Amino acid sequence: MVSVTSEDAASGGDHADLGDIQRQHWQSTYRANPAMYGETPSTPAIQAAQIFGAVGARTILELGAGHGRDALHFARAGFTVHATDFSEVGLRQLRERADGEAVEGLTTGIIDVRAPLPLPAASYDAVYAHMLLCMALSSEEICALVREIHRVLRPGGILFYTVRHTGDAHYGTGIDHGDDIFEQGGFAVHFFSRAFVDALAEGWDLRRIDDFEEGALPRRLWSVVQTRR
Repeated sequence: MVSVTSEDAASGGDHADLGDIQRQHWQSTYRANPAMYGETPSTPAIQAAQIFGAVGARTILELGAGHGRDALHFARAGFTVHATDFSEVGLRQLRERADGEAVEGLTTGIIDVRAPLPLPAASYDAVYAHMLLCMALSSEEICALVREIHRVLRPGGILFYTVRHTGDAHYGTGIDHGDDIFEQGGFAVHFFSRAFVDALAEGWDLRRIDDFEEGALPRRLWSVVQTRR
């Protein structure tokens, strides 16, 4: 069996899909590092919970939940949470923690956001995605995903997402996959411009964009809040 690297995909030497390569990479990463992000919720999750609670949101769809530190925070805060990811390894770790702590109101499901979301229309009050939109997704796939998020949100529902942006130190470095996607250390990131954020907000009410830092580099990110009209 031949192993395909991201370098092969970028150079056109193989037809392997970068998204599938990244999925395998995340599976291996979660398997080797089951607590790689720690157990405490991220700062965006704490902020999102406050925003969701202030408007009376009760049901949350999390996209890209990983091993679940943020999903667990939402559930502990009393929200009903459906935590999804394309890594069954990460979701298994999340379920084990939820079961061990007897956390209620949390379900999980494997979802690959490159395909239409297998969820009913107008079924959630809020959608949360911490760094999911800036994974190895093309601009076309991201636009399609935001349309799907609009579909599954109830009228007035909130989308809270975070993305690394073009002011980040890693932007323009590492393996260039095109479409503002650059790979460092095996992780491919789609860096967002402000124009792209504005384009994704067309047909929504854009409420706020905040710049923040996370991690040791530090990574530069935006948190974006927009509501469905």
